[in-house]
Amino acid sequence: MEEKAGVVFSIAADNAPVPGCTVSKNIYAGGNSITYFSLAKGTDISAEMHPCRKIILVAEGMLELYGTDFETVSLKKEDGILVPENIAVGMKTAEGAVYTEIVIRKEDRMNELVKAGEVFRLADLVPYQEGKIVNMDVAHGEGVKFAVMAFDAGTGLSEHAAPGEAIVFALDGNGIIGYEGKEYPIHAGENFHFAKGGRHSVKADGKFKMALLLTPADI
Repeated sequence: MEEKAGVVFSIAADNAPVPGCTVSKNIYAGGNSITYFSLAKGTDISAEMHPCRKIILVAEGMLELYGTDFETVSLKKEDGILVPENIAVGMKTAEGAVYTEIVIRKEDRMNELVKAGEVFRLADLVPYQEGKIVNMDVAHGEGVKFAVMAFDAGTGLSEHAAPGEAIVFALDGNGIIGYEGKEYPIHAGENFHFAKGGRHSVKADGKFKMALLLTPADI
């Protein structure tokens, strides 16, 4: 995965739009490719049809999705949407936008609570429960696992390692990422990358929600 590991970072800040341009950065080129897009104000990616579904997650700005057979929807910061396959959909923005695109293959399973074409917020998909960690798999397949987790205050995941890589999306509240023997505070809107085999843990600093995007062979 073409992303720095072991530091707190911001997808939005690291991919600020270039005036007058649309920019893409592919960070994972597997079957479930992961790409960052930054669109300057007044720019447009024309409608295209793809044989796969895509999850769009807006990190900054406002994004409008449109198409002849797709009902126009507007997404703001922290909004997401599942774009259906085989329907031409375009993206445009009046003020600028930064977003992540995750390819979901036909054989991958999507949670039935996430409907194609409907705007959602990842943080709203899972509730807090007293003394518990609540987990939901948004998408799951051989090439990707995308999950959302809600940690009550005082809960966490003990140190472990996985054979693949992962990106954390902090969604609500504050957490502490343990990575290779050091602790890193992380706040809503920030990100963290676990490299292959990196020893890591997660603790809630108060209540904390995050999304976790895993690539092979974590699944």
